[in-house]
Amino acid sequence: MRNDAPAAAPHPDWLVPDWDAPQVQAFMTTRAGGVSGGFDAPAEQRGLASLNLGRSVGDDPAHVVENRRRVAAAIGGEPVFLKQVHGTTVLRLRAEHALPGADPEPADAAISTDPALACAVMVADCLPVLFAGPGVVGAAHAGWRGLAAGVLEQTVAAMREAAGCDGASIRAWLGACIGPAQFEVGADVLEAFGAEPLHRDQPLLRFQPNAQGEPRWRADLYGLARRRLEAIGLHAISGGGWCTLSEPSRFFSFRHERVDGLRSGRMAAVIRLR
Repeated sequence: MRNDAPAAAPHPDWLVPDWDAPQVQAFMTTRAGGVSGGFDAPAEQRGLASLNLGRSVGDDPAHVVENRRRVAAAIGGEPVFLKQVHGTTVLRLRAEHALPGADPEPADAAISTDPALACAVMVADCLPVLFAGPGVVGAAHAGWRGLAAGVLEQTVAAMREAAGCDGASIRAWLGACIGPAQFEVGADVLEAFGAEPLHRDQPLLRFQPNAQGEPRWRADLYGLARRRLEAIGLHAISGGGWCTLSEPSRFFSFRHERVDGLRSGRMAAVIRLR
Protein backbone atom coordinates (compact mmCIF):
# COMPACT_ATOMS: atom_id res chain seq x y z
CA MET A 1 0.00 0.00 0.00
CA ARG A 2 1.22 3.52 -0.79
CA ASN A 3 2.47 5.64 2.08
CA ASP A 4 2.19 9.33 1.18
CA ALA A 5 3.41 8.60 -2.34
CA PRO A 6 3.89 11.54 -4.70
CA ALA A 7 0.77 11.92 -6.81
CA ALA A 8 0.71 12.03 -10.59
CA ALA A 9 -1.07 15.03 -12.10
CA PRO A 10 -4.84 14.59 -12.37
CA HIS A 11 -6.20 14.45 -15.91
CA PRO A 12 -6.74 18.04 -17.14
CA ASP A 13 -10.47 17.43 -17.63
CA TRP A 14 -11.07 16.29 -14.04
CA LEU A 15 -12.59 18.69 -11.52
CA VAL A 16 -10.31 20.03 -8.81
CA PRO A 17 -11.71 21.82 -5.73
CA ASP A 18 -11.21 25.58 -5.78
CA TRP A 19 -10.30 25.75 -2.10
CA ASP A 20 -7.24 26.82 -0.16
CA ALA A 21 -6.42 23.45 1.41
CA PRO A 22 -2.76 22.62 0.75
CA GLN A 23 -2.91 19.78 3.29
CA VAL A 24 -5.03 17.64 0.95
CA GLN A 25 -5.02 16.14 -2.54
CA ALA A 26 -8.50 16.01 -4.08
CA PHE A 27 -10.36 15.78 -7.38
CA MET A 28 -13.44 14.40 -9.11
CA THR A 29 -13.05 12.33 -12.25
CA THR A 30 -15.01 12.84 -15.45
CA ARG A 31 -15.40 10.44 -18.37
CA ALA A 32 -11.91 11.35 -19.62
CA GLY A 33 -8.63 9.55 -19.06
CA GLY A 34 -9.47 5.84 -19.07
CA VAL A 35 -9.49 2.71 -21.22
CA SER A 36 -13.14 1.60 -21.22
CA GLY A 37 -15.57 1.69 -24.11
CA GLY A 38 -14.71 3.20 -27.47
CA PHE A 39 -16.04 2.52 -30.96
CA ASP A 40 -14.33 -0.88 -31.11
CA ALA A 41 -15.94 -2.07 -27.86
CA PRO A 42 -19.07 -4.23 -27.73
CA ALA A 43 -22.20 -2.10 -28.17
CA GLU A 44 -23.26 -2.54 -24.55
CA GLN A 45 -19.93 -1.12 -23.33
CA ARG A 46 -19.70 2.00 -25.50
CA GLY A 47 -21.50 4.16 -22.96
CA LEU A 48 -18.69 3.43 -20.49
CA ALA A 49 -15.99 5.36 -22.36
CA SER A 50 -13.55 6.01 -21.04
CA LEU A 51 -12.84 6.23 -17.29
CA ASN A 52 -15.58 4.03 -15.86
CA LEU A 53 -14.79 3.13 -12.24
CA GLY A 54 -17.86 0.99 -11.50
CA ARG A 55 -17.59 -2.78 -11.34
CA SER A 56 -21.29 -3.55 -11.73
CA VAL A 57 -22.17 -1.76 -14.98
CA GLY A 58 -21.09 -4.41 -17.49
CA ASP A 59 -17.55 -3.19 -18.12
CA ASP A 60 -14.54 -5.43 -18.77
CA PRO A 61 -13.08 -6.06 -15.27
CA ALA A 62 -9.56 -5.47 -16.58
CA HIS A 63 -10.58 -2.00 -17.76
CA VAL A 64 -11.98 -1.12 -14.35
CA VAL A 65 -8.77 -2.30 -12.67
CA GLU A 66 -6.66 -0.08 -14.94
CA ASN A 67 -8.99 2.91 -14.54
CA ARG A 68 -8.87 2.61 -10.75
CA ARG A 69 -5.07 2.29 -10.91
CA ARG A 70 -4.93 5.63 -12.74
CA VAL A 71 -7.08 7.27 -10.07
CA ALA A 72 -4.84 5.82 -7.34
CA ALA A 73 -1.73 7.18 -9.09
CA ALA A 74 -3.31 10.63 -9.34
CA ILE A 75 -4.37 10.76 -5.70
CA GLY A 76 -1.05 9.41 -4.41
CA GLY A 77 -2.68 7.00 -1.94
CA GLU A 78 -4.96 3.97 -1.89
CA PRO A 79 -8.56 4.92 -2.69
CA VAL A 80 -11.10 2.84 -0.78
CA PHE A 81 -14.26 2.44 -2.85
CA LEU A 82 -17.40 1.92 -0.79
CA LYS A 83 -20.38 -0.41 -1.05
CA GLN A 84 -22.92 2.42 -1.43
CA VAL A 85 -26.58 1.92 -0.51
CA HIS A 86 -28.03 5.49 -0.32
CA GLY A 87 -27.73 5.46 3.47
CA THR A 88 -25.93 7.47 6.14
CA THR A 89 -23.26 5.09 7.48
CA VAL A 90 -19.78 6.65 7.66
CA LEU A 91 -16.76 4.36 7.49
CA ARG A 92 -13.54 5.43 9.22
CA LEU A 93 -10.86 4.01 6.96
CA ARG A 94 -8.31 1.58 8.35
CA ALA A 95 -5.43 -0.22 6.63
CA GLU A 96 -7.40 -3.45 6.26
CA HIS A 97 -10.02 -1.68 4.13
CA ALA A 98 -7.41 -1.29 1.36
CA LEU A 99 -6.26 -4.92 1.32
CA PRO A 100 -7.04 -7.06 -1.75
CA GLY A 101 -10.41 -8.75 -1.32
CA ALA A 102 -11.48 -6.47 1.53
CA ASP A 103 -15.25 -6.40 2.04
CA PRO A 104 -16.12 -3.46 4.32
CA GLU A 105 -19.65 -2.88 5.56
CA PRO A 106 -22.01 -0.90 3.31
CA ALA A 107 -21.47 2.84 3.72
CA ASP A 108 -22.13 6.05 1.82
CA ALA A 109 -19.38 8.14 3.35
CA ALA A 110 -15.83 7.69 4.60
CA ILE A 111 -13.31 9.65 6.61
CA SER A 112 -9.55 9.21 6.84
CA THR A 113 -6.79 10.43 9.14
CA ASP A 114 -4.16 8.34 7.31
CA PRO A 115 -2.36 9.90 4.30
CA ALA A 116 -2.02 6.42 2.77
CA LEU A 117 -5.82 5.95 2.60
CA ALA A 118 -7.98 8.06 0.28
CA CYS A 119 -11.73 8.45 0.66
CA ALA A 120 -13.64 7.77 -2.57
CA VAL A 121 -17.33 7.92 -3.46
CA MET A 122 -18.77 6.94 -6.84
CA VAL A 123 -21.57 8.84 -8.56
CA ALA A 124 -23.46 9.25 -11.82
CA ASP A 125 -26.03 12.02 -11.05
CA CYS A 126 -25.93 11.88 -7.23
CA LEU A 127 -24.00 14.63 -5.42
CA PRO A 128 -20.47 13.90 -4.16
CA VAL A 129 -19.21 16.09 -1.32
CA LEU A 130 -15.55 16.27 -0.27
CA PHE A 131 -14.47 17.56 3.15
CA ALA A 132 -11.11 18.82 4.40
CA GLY A 133 -10.40 19.53 8.06
CA PRO A 134 -7.34 19.73 10.32
CA GLY A 135 -5.86 16.22 10.25
CA VAL A 136 -8.89 14.60 8.65
CA VAL A 137 -10.65 14.32 5.28
CA GLY A 138 -13.98 12.90 4.23
CA ALA A 139 -16.17 12.09 1.24
CA ALA A 140 -19.94 11.57 1.09
CA HIS A 141 -22.29 10.17 -1.54
CA ALA A 142 -25.40 12.34 -1.30
CA GLY A 143 -28.29 11.34 -3.50
CA TRP A 144 -31.59 12.81 -2.37
CA ARG A 145 -32.29 9.91 0.00
CA GLY A 146 -28.95 10.10 1.76
CA LEU A 147 -29.03 13.89 1.78
CA ALA A 148 -32.48 13.96 3.39
CA ALA A 149 -31.51 11.27 5.90
CA GLY A 150 -28.42 13.18 7.08
CA VAL A 151 -25.35 11.66 5.40
CA LEU A 152 -23.58 15.04 5.32
CA GLU A 153 -24.25 15.72 8.99
CA GLN A 154 -23.05 12.23 9.92
CA THR A 155 -19.83 12.71 7.93
CA VAL A 156 -19.01 16.00 9.61
CA ALA A 157 -19.79 14.52 13.04
CA ALA A 158 -17.42 11.61 12.36
CA MET A 159 -14.67 14.00 11.25
CA ARG A 160 -15.08 16.14 14.36
CA GLU A 161 -14.91 13.08 16.59
CA ALA A 162 -11.85 11.64 14.82
CA ALA A 163 -9.79 14.84 14.78
CA GLY A 164 -11.27 16.98 17.54
CA CYS A 165 -12.03 19.83 15.13
CA ASP A 166 -15.09 22.04 14.90
CA GLY A 167 -17.39 22.65 11.96
CA ALA A 168 -15.99 26.10 11.27
CA SER A 169 -12.58 24.59 10.49
CA ILE A 170 -13.93 22.10 7.92
CA ARG A 171 -14.14 22.97 4.23
CA ALA A 172 -16.69 21.34 1.92
CA TRP A 173 -16.64 21.07 -1.86
CA LEU A 174 -19.64 20.04 -3.96
CA GLY A 175 -18.78 17.96 -7.02
CA ALA A 176 -20.81 17.43 -10.19
CA CYS A 177 -24.36 16.10 -9.99
CA ILE A 178 -27.64 16.44 -11.84
CA GLY A 179 -28.58 20.12 -11.91
CA PRO A 180 -31.75 21.85 -10.68
CA ALA A 181 -33.05 22.47 -14.19
CA GLN A 182 -33.04 18.71 -14.93
CA PHE A 183 -33.70 16.88 -11.65
CA GLU A 184 -37.44 16.16 -11.81
CA VAL A 185 -38.87 14.67 -8.60
CA GLY A 186 -42.22 13.85 -7.04
CA ALA A 187 -43.96 14.70 -3.79
CA ASP A 188 -42.06 11.93 -1.97
CA VAL A 189 -38.87 13.98 -2.26
CA LEU A 190 -40.57 17.08 -0.86
CA GLU A 191 -41.85 15.06 2.06
CA ALA A 192 -38.37 13.62 2.70
CA PHE A 193 -37.03 17.15 3.13
CA GLY A 194 -39.93 18.23 5.32
CA ALA A 195 -41.54 20.42 2.67
CA GLU A 196 -45.28 20.63 2.20
CA PRO A 197 -46.21 19.14 -1.23
CA LEU A 198 -49.10 21.56 -1.66
CA HIS A 199 -46.90 24.59 -1.02
CA ARG A 200 -45.50 25.39 -4.44
CA ASP A 201 -43.13 28.22 -3.57
CA GLN A 202 -40.05 26.22 -2.55
CA PRO A 203 -36.84 27.88 -3.84
CA LEU A 204 -34.87 24.59 -3.68
CA LEU A 205 -37.78 22.36 -4.71
CA ARG A 206 -39.43 24.33 -7.49
CA PHE A 207 -42.90 23.35 -8.68
CA GLN A 208 -43.04 22.53 -12.39
CA PRO A 209 -45.76 20.24 -13.82
CA ASN A 210 -44.66 17.71 -16.40
CA ALA A 211 -45.94 17.52 -19.98
CA GLN A 212 -49.02 15.61 -18.81
CA GLY A 213 -49.85 18.28 -16.25
CA GLU A 214 -48.93 16.04 -13.31
CA PRO A 215 -47.48 17.80 -10.26
CA ARG A 216 -43.70 17.54 -10.34
CA TRP A 217 -40.82 19.54 -8.88
CA ARG A 218 -37.24 20.41 -9.80
CA ALA A 219 -34.86 19.68 -6.93
CA ASP A 220 -31.69 21.68 -6.36
CA LEU A 221 -29.29 19.20 -4.74
CA TYR A 222 -26.58 21.84 -4.53
CA GLY A 223 -28.83 24.25 -2.67
CA LEU A 224 -30.23 21.58 -0.37
CA ALA A 225 -26.70 20.44 0.52
CA ARG A 226 -25.49 23.99 1.17
CA ARG A 227 -28.44 24.67 3.45
CA ARG A 228 -27.74 21.57 5.51
CA LEU A 229 -24.01 22.23 5.77
CA GLU A 230 -24.55 25.82 6.83
CA ALA A 231 -27.02 24.65 9.49
CA ILE A 232 -24.26 22.61 11.19
CA GLY A 233 -21.73 25.41 11.18
CA LEU A 234 -19.81 25.02 7.92
CA HIS A 235 -19.06 28.30 6.19
CA ALA A 236 -16.33 27.43 3.65
CA ILE A 237 -18.49 25.71 1.01
CA SER A 238 -17.50 25.80 -2.66
CA GLY A 239 -18.09 23.91 -5.91
CA GLY A 240 -21.36 23.05 -7.58
CA GLY A 241 -22.88 24.43 -10.77
CA TRP A 242 -22.41 21.47 -13.12
CA CYS A 243 -25.15 19.22 -14.50
CA THR A 244 -24.24 15.62 -15.26
CA LEU A 245 -27.41 14.98 -17.28
CA SER A 246 -26.89 18.06 -19.47
CA GLU A 247 -23.26 17.23 -20.33
CA PRO A 248 -23.24 13.52 -21.28
CA SER A 249 -20.02 13.87 -23.30
CA ARG A 250 -18.16 14.94 -20.15
CA PHE A 251 -19.98 13.20 -17.28
CA PHE A 252 -21.54 9.81 -16.71
CA SER A 253 -25.27 10.11 -15.99
CA PHE A 254 -27.55 7.33 -14.81
CA ARG A 255 -30.60 9.18 -16.08
CA HIS A 256 -29.02 9.65 -19.51
CA GLU A 257 -29.29 5.90 -20.04
CA ARG A 258 -32.93 6.55 -20.99
CA VAL A 259 -31.76 8.83 -23.81
CA ASP A 260 -29.25 6.68 -25.69
CA GLY A 261 -30.02 3.25 -24.20
CA LEU A 262 -26.38 2.72 -23.21
CA ARG A 263 -25.40 1.83 -19.66
CA SER A 264 -23.66 4.62 -17.84
CA GLY A 265 -20.32 4.31 -16.08
CA ARG A 266 -19.41 5.74 -12.69
CA MET A 267 -17.19 8.66 -11.71
CA ALA A 268 -15.49 9.18 -8.36
CA ALA A 269 -14.71 12.07 -6.04
CA VAL A 270 -11.50 11.29 -4.15
CA ILE A 271 -9.57 12.97 -1.33
CA ARG A 272 -6.64 12.21 0.97
CA LEU A 273 -4.37 13.96 3.40
CA ARG A 274 -0.94 14.81 2.01
